[in-house]
This record gives sequence, structure tokens and C-alpha cells, in this order.
Amino acid sequence: MPRRPRVLVEGAVYHVYNRLARGAEVFAKRKPAERFVQTLERARDRDGLTILAWCVMSNHYHLAVRTGAVPLSRTMGFVQARFGQDHNRRAGEAGPLWQSRYKAKLVSDERHLAQLVAYIHLNPVAAGVVTDPARYPLCGHGELIGTQPERLIDVDGTLALFEPTRAAARRAYLRLVKGERTAAWVGEEPGRLPWWKPERDVPIVAPAAGARLDPLGRSAGLERPRLDAGAFIERACEVLGVPPECLDSLEKDREVCAVRYLVGGLAIERWRIRAGELAASLGRRPEAVSRWATRAGELRLADEAFRRRYDELDAALAGERRRRR
Repeated sequence: MPRRPRVLVEGAVYHVYNRLARGAEVFAKRKPAERFVQTLERARDRDGLTILAWCVMSNHYHLAVRTGAVPLSRTMGFVQARFGQDHNRRAGEAGPLWQSRYKAKLVSDERHLAQLVAYIHLNPVAAGVVTDPARYPLCGHGELIGTQPERLIDVDGTLALFEPTRAAARRAYLRLVKGERTAAWVGEEPGRLPWWKPERDVPIVAPAAGARLDPLGRSAGLERPRLDAGAFIERACEVLGVPPECLDSLEKDREVCAVRYLVGGLAIERWRIRAGELAASLGRRPEAVSRWATRAGELRLADEAFRRRYDELDAALAGERRRRR
């Protein structure tokens, strides 16, 4: 039976969670845990993900994230696949490292979001590993209270959930952590938490035209209507001022390659067009088109000029679509 597609909204906040297969305690060793955190850092920077809370336990992880333009499925797929492949290579093992694909639940209530931040950072306390989350290095608690360097968390963005200034927000956050550490749900599995409502109880609301809003009322980015691969290629090339034929040529010119990375990366990362669909429209192999998207992600991280072109093309395509309606 095929998996149900996930409804993931750009700019929304999610509780993301997964467990290692067979209860393996890979993260009990500091080096693999550190490599996993480094993979998260790279994915966050590459894809514009905002991390509000995080914790890596011996055999699972928790994240509170606000999504960006790159779909969460692509970001977390990269994190789990990249870490899994690296771990198997280092350990001389084979087979799936993760119990399943990652799990994600929309957090649509500000009160629940604050509780989620506390829940994630109290995970090692609930497990009996430490009595104070400040003593557990593999979580974001120390970043929020200022005892550890800022690494993964958007500290100001998270503290803004509590109070308008850092000092007041830290006090409010610490009060919440202290008050919630004895709550019955702190030690529960994700499926039993207050914000993990059954999917049938979570309404799917079609977004209004224009910028979407996240659960806290902030602008969440562009509206990208569904386009088929052929229409996307035609419009992207029109905006870039190049013929579509350059995408399916074998030319190695630097600018032609940049155009391929721009079009392939945007189509797959932000416009939800599958590599196979794009490849079929171009007469190319799907793995070649997938490499364009991978290269686009690398260039967005390393090349500011490419990142600007990428975002400008994305905005131009969305804006052009709205004008045509």
C-alpha cells in the first residue's frame, strides 16, 4: 500500500522525530552524535531551515523546526540518508539505519509550541540521564539560557515565544521548564503528546492568495501553484532569457551549467516537481537531473551570487503566475 502524501506548509512549525532501527544506540557514542549534529547544521544552512529546539538521545532525536522554501521532506531526507550512508561506511555495516522515514506533526498553537520546546529539552531528564538539561550537551537548552555557544537554534526566534527581551524570555523559559518537568506528558512518546492530534482532527486549509502565514502569524513565503514539468521549464527559461534546448544539450559552458542547476534545483526543491518528470520532459536521465538539484543546494550554501539568482528566479516565477491569473 503506498504511503499517504504529507501536507507540509512552508513557514509552519513542526515537531520532527525519528528513532534508529532495532533500538541501536548509535548516538550513545559522542563522535557519531557529533556527526549527526554537523549534518543537521549543514542541512539547516543549505535549506534555510529554522531550528527552535533540538535533542539527540542515544537512539532517537527530536527537533522543533520552522520550514523554509525547501520542503521539509527533502531536508530531512538528506539528513537521514547522508548520516545513514556515512555511518554504515564507517561501521562496515549495511541496511537501513532508521526505523522509518521521519515523523512530523504540525504545531498550530503557540502554547503547544512553548511546551514542545520544553518537552524536547527535558527529554534527557525524563529518561533519567541527567537531572538538569543544562548538563546534557546534545540538546539546545544551553543555547537558549546562554551557557553554551549558539549552534543549531535560532535563539532570538525561540526566545521570542516567551517574552520580548532576552533576559525576560530566558526567565520565562526556565519557569516553564521547571514547571513542566513533572507534567505527566513529559515522558510520553510523541504520539501521545498534546499537539500530536490524529490526522483526521487536523484541518487542511487551502492558503489564500499571496504570502502564507505560519501558526504565529508571520509571513511564510511565496505561493507556488502546481505546474507540470514542461510548463515550469518553459517559464523558467523565459525568465532567464535562454532557450529550453540548452537544458537537454551536452554543452559544458559555465553559464549553461548554472542555468541547469537553477532550473533543476528550483523545480525539485521548491516547486515539488519530481526528478523523473523533469527528466522525461528534457529527455535526460533522472539521476542526472537529481544531480542538478544536489549541486544547486551546494551552490546556495557556498556562492552568494548563485543564491540570489536562485531566490530571484523563484520569486519571478511565483509573481508571474499570479499576474497571469
